[in-house]
Amino acid sequence: MRTVPVQLQLAAAYAWRFLVLCAAAFVVFTALGRVMLAVMGVFGALVLTALLSPLTGFLKRYVPRWLAVVLSLLAFLLVVFGILAFAGFSIAGQISELVQPFERGLGQLADWLTTSPLRIQRSQLDEGLAQVRRWLTENRGELAGRAIGSAAGVAEFLTGAALALFCSVFFLSGGDRMWATVSGQLPSRIAEISDRVAGRAWSTFEGYVRGTILVALSNAAIVAIVLLALRVPLALPLALLVFLSSYIPLIGGPIAVAAAALVTLASRGPVIALIVVILIPIIGQIEGHVLQPLIMSRSVRLHPVVVALAVVCGTLLGGLVGAVISVPLVAIAWAVISELNAPDPVPTE
Repeated sequence: MRTVPVQLQLAAAYAWRFLVLCAAAFVVFTALGRVMLAVMGVFGALVLTALLSPLTGFLKRYVPRWLAVVLSLLAFLLVVFGILAFAGFSIAGQISELVQPFERGLGQLADWLTTSPLRIQRSQLDEGLAQVRRWLTENRGELAGRAIGSAAGVAEFLTGAALALFCSVFFLSGGDRMWATVSGQLPSRIAEISDRVAGRAWSTFEGYVRGTILVALSNAAIVAIVLLALRVPLALPLALLVFLSSYIPLIGGPIAVAAAALVTLASRGPVIALIVVILIPIIGQIEGHVLQPLIMSRSVRLHPVVVALAVVCGTLLGGLVGAVISVPLVAIAWAVISELNAPDPVPTE
């Protein structure tokens, strides 16, 4: 009777352990999917905590802890609502001036299509518009249902945002004490290791949050420069839209491109609009394949290829939510593994 080769035994041992880990991960993520609103609320609270902890730590030198937390959150809300108010007033002040140019831009686009090498006839354009109107009329019930579903999604988002703010108050004011309470219930040896692992994981998550903001800011700044150079109205509100869309993989980019193209078409005509439609995706590709991997690889200490693969796999497995949380999960998992494999620190006498 032949014995099983040692290499095959070793491969089988690793294989069944890997399968057990995959089954455990599947069970965990399935359970979390049932309470996705709570998960995203806590995730948002952790993001706010990582973002505001430096400001809170600075303010704690001069005011009590609770007041430092309140001032930090108020400053954050003030900045957010201030930016949104600026964008709203900019849009309200210029949208009326874009109506007539928009109609003229549509006419210029139609004329350009009929005289371009495409040789699209005016009758074909009219027939296409008529088909769009018929489709909207026939599917208005379904569109209304989707609008109601979108309203429910907005309500769910606001609920998650409120939960994130609520949890961030406690994380900022006493997150270290909360962890110390949990760690204090563990045996001393395990508590020491868990403290090291948790500290490494949190520093990695902070790097991810700050790296994401840096990537979004750089992308928005490049788009703002391009739009201002092309003399496109609402350049700064459109750059803000690009900044926000950077947090929405897959669909965020097309939304920003469509909005910028419509505004450019209304104000600068179809040629400049076509330039914007070409340039913004190019900028997005630079951000996605150059800036994001480079900045993220330094922030979360992952190779650019790992970052790119994490985003793709997260999108395929979990959709939008998976794309958002894939990089921090992989980064934290790698940080935990690295910390567990690191040699124990030499005790100082």
